[in-house]
Amino acid sequence: MNSIDLTPLYRSSVGFDRFASILDRALTSDVSGSGYPPYNIELIDDDKYSITLAVAGFVRDELDIQVEQGVLKIRGRHKARKDRKFLHQGIANRSFERQFNLADYVEVTGADLSNGLLTITLVKEIPEAMKPKTIAINDDVRVIEHKADDSKAA
Repeated sequence: MNSIDLTPLYRSSVGFDRFASILDRALTSDVSGSGYPPYNIELIDDDKYSITLAVAGFVRDELDIQVEQGVLKIRGRHKARKDRKFLHQGIANRSFERQFNLADYVEVTGADLSNGLLTITLVKEIPEAMKPKTIAINDDVRVIEHKADDSKAA
């Protein structure tokens, strides 16, 4: 698959280079990749989200959650269990890795494992310095008077 030319985006915007690389990676990634484990992304509130993965059969110490450079990575690795002998094994017992690109200022605030569902909570916290602010326009007109330089007049 060919990459999209994002040159027009760069001509009229500043700071979208990360967005362009995310878009390019999404378009060139393997579409036929594994859908395991299935997941939901939910908008809880204007600035709160959750990602829920179905991780049946995994225990807490077999799951690893990391955030690095704006990418949330969730890995599941089953530990070897030699004491089990299956007559039929229909439940997936495979390792996985899922990645989610996080927007600027989205932070992972917690994770919970309950009933085979791993729920990761996220919050978008824009710093005060980045929030829009209204600038008051001063109506005072100030007249600056220039005094004649007496040393040049002599």
